[in-house]
This record gives sequence, C-alpha cells and structure tokens, in this order.
Amino acid sequence: MDARNLQTRFVRLRENKLFETFVIGVIIFSALVIGAKTYEVGSTARRIIGILDWGITFFFLLEILVRFVAEGSVRRFFSKGWNVFDFVIVVASLLPMQESEVALLGRLIRVFRVLRLVSLIPELRVLISAFLLALPRMGYVSLLMFIIFYIYAAAGSFFFETINPELWSNISISMLTLFRVATFEDWTDVMYETMEVYPLSWIYYITFIFIVAFVFLNMMIGIVLETLQREHEKFSVDEGEGEAAEVHSIELRTQEMAERMARLEEKLDRLFEAQGRQKG
Repeated sequence: MDARNLQTRFVRLRENKLFETFVIGVIIFSALVIGAKTYEVGSTARRIIGILDWGITFFFLLEILVRFVAEGSVRRFFSKGWNVFDFVIVVASLLPMQESEVALLGRLIRVFRVLRLVSLIPELRVLISAFLLALPRMGYVSLLMFIIFYIYAAAGSFFFETINPELWSNISISMLTLFRVATFEDWTDVMYETMEVYPLSWIYYITFIFIVAFVFLNMMIGIVLETLQREHEKFSVDEGEGEAAEVHSIELRTQEMAERMARLEEKLDRLFEAQGRQKG
C-alpha cells in the first residue's frame, strides 16, 4: 500500500462520523476514569483504572497519528491551532504517573484531556473562538471597571474604615468588599451598616452598582454576544448552511456579475472606439 492510498484511507477514517463519535465517547470515558481516581478504591480497582488510563492514552496517540497522516504534511498539520492543542495534550499525557516529580503534572495533563471535546465539536470551537476574540475588547472594559473600583474603594476606605475595619481597612480589602457589592452578595447588609453612621451613604452604593453592574457588565455581555454572532455567521458561511451562508453566496454571485458587466462594458467601449476609427 503506497503513501497516497494510506493517506486517503486515514482521511476517510478521520471524517467518518462513527469514528468521531467513538473518539468523543472515549474522551468522556477518560473523564470518568479521571474522576474515579479521586475516590478511595482497592488495589485491584486502582490497577484496573491504571490499565484503562494507559489504554486511553494509547488510543489517543493512535488517533492523533491518524489525523497526522491524513493531513499529508507536517506543516499542514501544525498550521491548525486545534491540531497543535491536541498534539500537546496527547504527548504530555505520556508523562509517567509513578510517584515522581512529574507525577502531579502528568495527572493534571490527563485532566485537560477532557478539553479535547472542544477540538472535536465544531459548536464548542465557535464558542471558544468567540471568547478569545472578545478578550481584547473585554480587557479595555475591565480596565475601566478597575479604575472605577479603585476610586470607589479609596473613597470607601476613607469614609467607612472606622465603621468596619474588616471590610474597609485598606484599598485592597475595600475592593473585595465592592466586588461583593457588585455581585449582590448580601450587599444590603454592608450598606445598612454604613447608613447608621452616614445616612446618605446609600448614594455611594447605588451609583457604584449602577455603573459597574448595570453598565460595564452589560457592556461585556454585549461584546461577547456580538463576537459570538459573528463567529456563528462565519461558521455558517464555512459550512455553507444557514441564512448567513445564503447571504454570502448572493454577495459572491453579485460581485461576480458586477465583474462580468465591467468586462463586458470594457469590450463594448473598445468595439465602439474601433468602429469610430473605421468610420473616420
């Protein structure tokens, strides 16, 4: 069997829905095996779990080799970020699990094997891509939110430190208190405590909640939703399904027709110029 036939077979195997479903099932089973290790079990059960763990690792190694051969080249395989992610997880899972310096790292890597579900399920890849693309814009909102936290925390520490030092003793503790207020975790207890000394301190809490909880948090949600919508549209276009794909197809056809019309007009102009010169 030559290399081209082997690659063709591996491509068919990789794109086979039954094989993909089986891989997903093995990943879920791997998560269950990892969970079983957290319980106190007998030596026989622990030995069986160890055998299953190495069997799962060996299967993942074979599966990544199938995908590697199916790509046809090393550069093409590693040009895809999800392939690199799966390759790192699988190779790192080969770390020895005996009591050694890397034993803890080996166990941790095996926990991350569950994340391989993301690389296999397109919908999860869309969610992760949207999250990563939204991070830079969310970072600016977070920075502005931190500034507001800092200002309010400084003011709270100045005014309320004598009322309850456990909540307002310094700016870092005050920021943690404000985080509690922003998440609505018994924030009224904090407010009523300061209102006994400063009756108008409710203005401090209401303005902070309005700015942080109602404005900035909703801005973050809006950024995520906008990015997620764009990623879903991009995924629909790539898959050729849905309304976004139809709109994209219409745009391509319209652009193609416009290019053809432009070329036709150019030919007609040349023809008219040639006829004009003949008559002249």
